[in-house]
Amino acid sequence: MPLYEHVFIARQDISAQQVETLTGNFKNIVTSLGGKVGKAEYWGVKTLAYRIKKNRKAHFTLLNIDAPPAALAELERQEGLSEDILRFMTIRVEEHEEAPSAQLRKRDDDERSGERRGPRGDRPDRGDRPDRGERRPRREDAKTEGEAF
Repeated sequence: MPLYEHVFIARQDISAQQVETLTGNFKNIVTSLGGKVGKAEYWGVKTLAYRIKKNRKAHFTLLNIDAPPAALAELERQEGLSEDILRFMTIRVEEHEEAPSAQLRKRDDDERSGERRGPRGDRPDRGDRPDRGERRPRREDAKTEGEAF
């Protein structure tokens, strides 16, 4: 049977538990039609690049599917009927990746790199740099002293 990677995005205003329920329903559809779901990854709520049906954020979920085309067609039909699903995309692949997906690896890397950040949180401490010295006066300060520009 062909292998597929299937990603669907659900509305932001439903809970993570409701997304898990949707994922379970979609797994049941695939298995009832002779396929199997190898891996299901919940990627969390992410910001969309543009608004989709008045939503700026959405729940993302990845399914690795090994199923006949008829099962996939029924899965996509059911997702199209659901009001909670904003978009879905299915890609045929040669083999499934057993390791965590790139999205989960990115999230783990972000969490680990956050531990190494400096006191400001956005960059490491730059204690080895010398003091900048005295700064030039601003334009407003120079005008009050009588200098003309």
